[in-house]
Amino acid sequence: MASAAGPEEAGDRRNVWDAAGVAVLGACAVWSLITATVHGGRPEGVLLAVLAVSAGYAAGRICGALLPVAAPCAAALAGSALTVAVPHLAPGPEIIAPLGHAGATAAVLTLSAGFACCAAWAASAPPLRLALRGLAAGIAVTAAALGSTTGFVLCVAVLLCSLAAGRMHRGLGIAGLALVTGLVAGVPWAVAGDAVPDGFAASLEGLLTRHRIELWHDALHMVREDAAWGVGPGRFGELSTTATQTLLSDGKPHSALLQQAAEQGVVGVALLAAVFCWVLHALWRAPRSTPVALTAGAALTALAAIAAVGNVLSFTAVSVGAGLLAGLATAHPLTDEPPQRIWDAHPRGDRLAP
Repeated sequence: MASAAGPEEAGDRRNVWDAAGVAVLGACAVWSLITATVHGGRPEGVLLAVLAVSAGYAAGRICGALLPVAAPCAAALAGSALTVAVPHLAPGPEIIAPLGHAGATAAVLTLSAGFACCAAWAASAPPLRLALRGLAAGIAVTAAALGSTTGFVLCVAVLLCSLAAGRMHRGLGIAGLALVTGLVAGVPWAVAGDAVPDGFAASLEGLLTRHRIELWHDALHMVREDAAWGVGPGRFGELSTTATQTLLSDGKPHSALLQQAAEQGVVGVALLAAVFCWVLHALWRAPRSTPVALTAGAALTALAAIAAVGNVLSFTAVSVGAGLLAGLATAHPLTDEPPQRIWDAHPRGDRLAP
């Protein structure tokens, strides 16, 4: 009876946290509608992003249960093909290319590397596992060939983190990813508030351009004007002096947290943070092996870093890919994963079990 109660209790906990995720995503959609009603904004972008993440997560849970190796491998190949086949997604020499597409390319390639590494850990045959890691390395080379330096660096980082995940404690790994995300997310706030040393600010300006820094200043000014409700979803471009004086502006501050704060107030920021925390907790409690969970967490942390200084969450492909990766890494495979000679600690009941 005790052995039968264990899986049932674990399933009940997963159902509770799945319901919590649905509630948080639903709150994001509802709050965007509320703030749009208050200030006359346009919530369509937020609603589309919520729908994309939800659809990707649901598809990932199903495909991860049925095809724990083939599904992430197919996603990795599809993401790589997308960046090559879609000219408006890949960075190019066009001077008039809208700001943000280079970040979307880096994000899709980083997620693709995460898919490949997750598939490698789920594979049982050593040659297949080596081939899938070779695919992840090939994705990093693709990023370099496309001129995406950020994508190359992050793909290599995900691959290295995946290799290290084989001997890492799950709880400590998740805590480290949360800490890194918090530090990176605080950079735009510190820069916008002139709370960083001049040398560091100058180096960031060289990397991210003065135009983006000025957008951050405008966003922080809007937060100070109305921190409770924000200016309304989709209205940053109308009220930002920098955006209105710029040709080919996409009307975004190119920082996910600053955009949420400016357009939907502190509640919007709290809801966005709650979504990411829920994903990390789901990875911590996931029935998948520790390397798969930590690899997915590393890829999603890299995506959060790009989103902190860009508008990649505005691209539907990125939102779907993030949800798909989270779903694949938290699915319950119908077949047992291959045994690994590593310390695979994950929560079972109220204790950690090897």
